[in-house]
Amino acid sequence: MAGQTDGAGGTNGPRIVVVGGGAGGLELATRLGDKLGKRGAAQIILVDRNPTHIWKPLLHEVAAGSMDPNTHQLEYAAQARWHGFEFQQGELKGLDRAAKSIIVSGCVDADGTEVLPERAISYDTLVLSIGSVTHFFGVPGTAEHAIALDTAWQAERFRRRLIAACMRAQNGVGDARPQVDIAIVGAGATGVELSAELRNTAHVLAAYGLHKLDPRHDIRIHLIEGGPRILPVLKERISAATTELLHKLDVDVITSERVTEVTASAVNTASGKSIPADLTVWAAGIRAPSVLGELGLPVNKLGQVVVSRTLQVEGDDSIYAFGDCASCPWPEASSSVPPRAQAAHQQATYLFDALRKRMDGKPVQPFAFKDLGSLVSLGHFSAVGSLMGGLIGGSMFIEGLMARLMYTSLYRMHVLALHGWVRMSVDTVMHWLRSKTNPRVKLH
Repeated sequence: MAGQTDGAGGTNGPRIVVVGGGAGGLELATRLGDKLGKRGAAQIILVDRNPTHIWKPLLHEVAAGSMDPNTHQLEYAAQARWHGFEFQQGELKGLDRAAKSIIVSGCVDADGTEVLPERAISYDTLVLSIGSVTHFFGVPGTAEHAIALDTAWQAERFRRRLIAACMRAQNGVGDARPQVDIAIVGAGATGVELSAELRNTAHVLAAYGLHKLDPRHDIRIHLIEGGPRILPVLKERISAATTELLHKLDVDVITSERVTEVTASAVNTASGKSIPADLTVWAAGIRAPSVLGELGLPVNKLGQVVVSRTLQVEGDDSIYAFGDCASCPWPEASSSVPPRAQAAHQQATYLFDALRKRMDGKPVQPFAFKDLGSLVSLGHFSAVGSLMGGLIGGSMFIEGLMARLMYTSLYRMHVLALHGWVRMSVDTVMHWLRSKTNPRVKLH
């Protein structure tokens, strides 16, 4: 029997439970805590299976070793203490809509000893924002031989395997070849950004003497896309410019090749190609976590919760969903709101206002997504993208230094939403100083 928790108490207001501490969920809990939790107008509870938060678009840098996740992770418990909400660690396991409660898994420590039991958490309003996971599409061998980049742990695992592969190749350990092949399946933003970041890593490793391989030719990076071009959801001009930049970095861009199997040493395609791979990263698509299909809520073919334009679940106005785990109408584009960080940020801002209006009995307008454009980072080499919106009267292609500065500002905006101007400014200076004193790639 699951234990019952009533939270920290101290309020007679409604209980708002946010499940998922990604970019959108943590921003929403922080703002609600500051506005409602601190003055006892509502009890805000954030639930996440992990004890720490890291901005997911940074994971390709963690995987390449150019970012130490420990310097960018945020402890949920500390954020809760600072901003007037409560944190409950555990994974969403079930939903009792009649009792208006969720079931959250227990937690164990590094030795496997239980430190938190399975428990029920009641809610007046439930907000689901548990993000997405990698979609392997049932391709044989992916679970055994490919690495996804959904968590900091997975990114760190890839980084360790990369350094080990370079050292084996350099020293001729076992049957290691004098080169390393890295296959990245999926040429969306994650795959493209990782391929460029890995080229930078190869140069840095050579500079530090970790391997004697030629960083451009002995560290071979294969970017594999099933469609006719990379970055398929972005404009063709962005795709073409990025392809040209990747070719200059000696990244092997392979398009129109559907992967049919992943083995320990190769990636095989439908046309009969066998692409050598000492390491394989799968970045070919996303889907919603499978638990959402077990809650009795309406879901689409990708497992996303189907919501209205107010982000509420049909037939239950006490449950909201947003971000990657939700399918929200986007009438202007005759589609759903895309699973991007900017969409989650806009929806968190919308819900912060909508939930307060609902408490006050005021009408709520539907959510309207504003596409501000897309940016793709190619590490310190460059960046490309497009800006959209009323300020520029349409769409504008940007690349180079301007695009890099705009891309960096996206993360700073996330830090600003969590900490405010003062701490964001201090954080920016500290990370700049650290970059001047630490190795450019994490070496251990």
